[in-house]
Amino acid sequence: MHVIFRESHGLEESETPMDLGQTPADLVVLSFSDSDLGAFAAGWNHGKDNLPTLRLANLVALKHPLSVDTYIDQTLYGAKGILIRLIGGVSYWSYGLQQVHTLANERGIALAVLPADGRTDTKLDAMSTLPVSTLRRLSQLCETGGEQAAGAALAQLAIAAGLYAKPDLGKKALPRIGGWTNENGIACPATASLKALPKPLVVLIFYLSYLRAADLDPLQELSKELALQGFDVIGLFAPSLKEPQCASWMARQIRHLKPAAIVNATAFSGIGANGISPLNAGDVPVFQMALATSTRKSWKEAERGLSPADLAMYVVLPEVDGRLFGGVASFKQPSKRDLDLEFSRFSHQAEPDRIRALTDRISSHIRLQTRPRVELRPALVLSTYPGKDWQMAHAVGLDALASTQAILEDFVSDGCDIILPDDLVAGLQNNSVSWSIEDYKKSLAKLPNSLRETLSNVWGDPNDDPLVHNGYFIFSAMLCGNALVALQPERGSRNSRDSEYHDTSRTPQHSYVAFYFYLRTIFKADALIHIGAHGTLEWLPGKSVALSSECWPEALIGNLPVIYPFIVNDPGEAAQAKRRLGAITLGHIPPALKPSATPNRLVRLEAFLDEFSNADGLDPKRRDRLQSDIRSEAQALGVEEDLGLAQATSTSEAITRIDRFVCDIKESQFGDGLHIFGRVPDTESVFQTDACALSESAGLIRALNGQRVAPGPSGSPYRGRKDVLPTGRNLFTTDPRSVPTRSAYAQGVKLADELVRRHLQDQGDYPRNLIVDLWGSATMRTAGEEFAMALHLLGIKPKWDKGSERVNGIEIIPIAELERPRVDVTLRVSGLFRDVFPTLSTLFAQAVLALSHRDEVPDWNPYVAQKALSRVFGPAPGSYGLGMRGLAETFTIKARQQAGEAWLAASAYAYDGDQVSYQPEAIAERVKSADSFVHLQDLAETDILLASDYATHEAGFAAAQSVAGGTAELYHLDNTRPDDPRARSLSEEVARVVQARASNPDWIAGMQRHGFRGAAEIAATLDHMASFAQLAGVVGPHLFDMFYEATLSDDDVSAFLYENNPSAFKAMMEQFEALHASGLWISRRNSVIAAFEGAA
Repeated sequence: MHVIFRESHGLEESETPMDLGQTPADLVVLSFSDSDLGAFAAGWNHGKDNLPTLRLANLVALKHPLSVDTYIDQTLYGAKGILIRLIGGVSYWSYGLQQVHTLANERGIALAVLPADGRTDTKLDAMSTLPVSTLRRLSQLCETGGEQAAGAALAQLAIAAGLYAKPDLGKKALPRIGGWTNENGIACPATASLKALPKPLVVLIFYLSYLRAADLDPLQELSKELALQGFDVIGLFAPSLKEPQCASWMARQIRHLKPAAIVNATAFSGIGANGISPLNAGDVPVFQMALATSTRKSWKEAERGLSPADLAMYVVLPEVDGRLFGGVASFKQPSKRDLDLEFSRFSHQAEPDRIRALTDRISSHIRLQTRPRVELRPALVLSTYPGKDWQMAHAVGLDALASTQAILEDFVSDGCDIILPDDLVAGLQNNSVSWSIEDYKKSLAKLPNSLRETLSNVWGDPNDDPLVHNGYFIFSAMLCGNALVALQPERGSRNSRDSEYHDTSRTPQHSYVAFYFYLRTIFKADALIHIGAHGTLEWLPGKSVALSSECWPEALIGNLPVIYPFIVNDPGEAAQAKRRLGAITLGHIPPALKPSATPNRLVRLEAFLDEFSNADGLDPKRRDRLQSDIRSEAQALGVEEDLGLAQATSTSEAITRIDRFVCDIKESQFGDGLHIFGRVPDTESVFQTDACALSESAGLIRALNGQRVAPGPSGSPYRGRKDVLPTGRNLFTTDPRSVPTRSAYAQGVKLADELVRRHLQDQGDYPRNLIVDLWGSATMRTAGEEFAMALHLLGIKPKWDKGSERVNGIEIIPIAELERPRVDVTLRVSGLFRDVFPTLSTLFAQAVLALSHRDEVPDWNPYVAQKALSRVFGPAPGSYGLGMRGLAETFTIKARQQAGEAWLAASAYAYDGDQVSYQPEAIAERVKSADSFVHLQDLAETDILLASDYATHEAGFAAAQSVAGGTAELYHLDNTRPDDPRARSLSEEVARVVQARASNPDWIAGMQRHGFRGAAEIAATLDHMASFAQLAGVVGPHLFDMFYEATLSDDDVSAFLYENNPSAFKAMMEQFEALHASGLWISRRNSVIAAFEGAA
């Protein structure tokens, strides 16, 4: 029998060690809650003549094991009684509890470990040394809260520890639930509905603990500001929104009060066991205010804005309830140090500027409820990405032009005074609105000084802006009655648009700033509807979340309500809009999927394969002849070239791979046309689209009317996520602390096994040095399947808390159980991944460090021989994308080298949680030593030729190797069918997509139903093929031949392109000519060669 040991590590090991420097005292109270500690400080000071000495400490400072050990040696060793209050159970301070429990048993210390959520926890009872009856009494006093109850708890602990304490017989109880006003304190909620001249009512929701600790500053300041803006305000408090009795009481009060809006200051989701949040009872918008646990200085200096914990508590989980993020309202600021307690209490201190911004936002949404529909002025904005005239109104999976028309029709039905355009394309191309430079300059005074100075330094005189003519800004837009439909201006130079699109360090140019000032001050928009994923406003410079007045998105949008129809399968990009614009992101369905079937050019090859399958084992001569026919046909069609099959490849292996490739194409699916928001598709789907269309229209009208929009999860309905239906709901995503989930890890194991299988097939050996390309949206969508794959390749398994299912550490899988060498994995993460999942980079770095200390041979564990252990790389903080500009479509060797340099430059920062370092040499070395690179795809409704990002990331890596060196295999791992993941070479994947979708007459016919936008999608596919050819050389000439014959060589398709989008037609002609001239496309078709030679 062999014993296999498993080694585990907790996330607390990644925290920074701290020394609180406290001397010993008789009693010690530890808690994660500053309100708790404040109450104990007040209680002790009130009765200190009759109480033992006391020390107080926040457990946040005691997360690292070294911090715990130091505190035990310096402070706890001399204690007689210790009280610990925990939120979340044993796992939230597991190492500390184990050590304190051991100390208490060794020294006879009275130890009380109490839950801080009001619920009994027998595991915490077991960690204590006091009788359960005493623990319950202490819990009751702690739950009662306030100065006197805290003092009584200290007296009870002192007596249990054998010390003298005189009990305080004063009143200790506050009501557990109730109403509150800034003027009168605790009050009956009914008083709010008894006013003679009632105003619109705003209800504030907050924790009882804030009242107990007299920690109400942000609520008091918000109440004052709301009153100044003409609202009545009533506060409702409770210990928890999830406690059934409290939730029931809260819902009853809200229904009775009928508020215009609710502002919530509690953390996390409020959804109880019944699946409902009590805040939903009002059916009105609920705004989430963040009471940050950081200091103002930390927020001011941090690009992230909020800590990972605050992000989860005040942003991610409240989104599950459908709340609108209202920004940060206060910070934890220290009071003067109490010398007796050796403790500084931290309390919430309101930030006046943020309080005003939140109030303005609330007011603008309430105004939508009362404004007459005939007076309502919506502004509809369409994206111009990627900066090509023929790509006007770009959106992912959405016909944004037809959707705009549909939305205007819905607004008319709702009573808005809108004139429907006859031809939206022509209207946007030929109409404009203008605004004088002089008026714009006056409006600049509204900008903070820092932004005004930056704008001037970067862009100079506004008269030099490309949209200025004769002293006026000219914006592409058309007035439709009380509605304005406009194209979003360029945020910067059109030539550098690709690199600036996601660049949060790049200041927008004057015309961009002027456009949003125009919407707010001249057009006087009541709401902004941005149609389709996605625009540039949410990517402007500023904090990632919890913006300040000096962040460009807030400076431009102000308090304007933002409504954002967004494809339901893209949670990452939607999260940017929600968290940086306060947007209501209304999910819409992707286009229906249609089977590809076998392309006509492969019918003969498929017939040979079918015949061979039936002949195998029957007639050897017939079988041998078919083998030869199959390989000859595959070579003629370029299939063997696509699959990388050499002449020396064994016939049996070649036929197996050819058969699988043909089956892959036959079983592929593609989006049939584009979706039109709020309209039932005229194509068949695997789910009920009627309900989705109705819900999309209804959600948009509710948002425009200032009403609550129900929340809905994000994900792909074609990957088993039926919970995302119906669409039309306010999108939310997963809790980053739970990533990867258990099911995601199980899928990650399958993905790792498939990648290893393919590498063994191709190279005859295990992968040794792998680079994994990780994107934030995909990680949100799959709950971390890609990251889990990377962990399993290392031989690492996540550890989950049994109660909350949050990831709290790692477990090392022994090599004897892994049965293969550990793979040296480097993560190249996107900017969004970096921002949303900082704990995953910490977890990965912790895993690499732990493996480097293992007693294993280097051949099986490459980390033990490594000194440089950075394995998570990405763009600079605040930067997104790869910055390749037009290099992917500039067909020269120099441009390819520059693209490779751009990939390396945008991957040169090493991340380990909050630790960031610039390591260009390190990423270059990782690229050079890599034997394989992989990108994963989880969406069936997209493919690598539908967006430029695939080429810049995947083929861009190949360009990076041309600079740094290396010959890695490029893999694309198809995870669209979780039960059957498939790893393909990049050339194989490109060939599959070209034959299954791009050159498929059915796909082209679907695009022909969408006129201008359909033509743009066809032209964009050629651009993306060209990028893969330029950067990685993975597009064979026969694939360009196929696409040319299916488009420009087809009279009907060519006429469609020319008539509906002449610029796209011209762009395709020029692109094909450029490919031909550069040698990236050497056609095998005489007719094509003749056509281009004739053109030359």
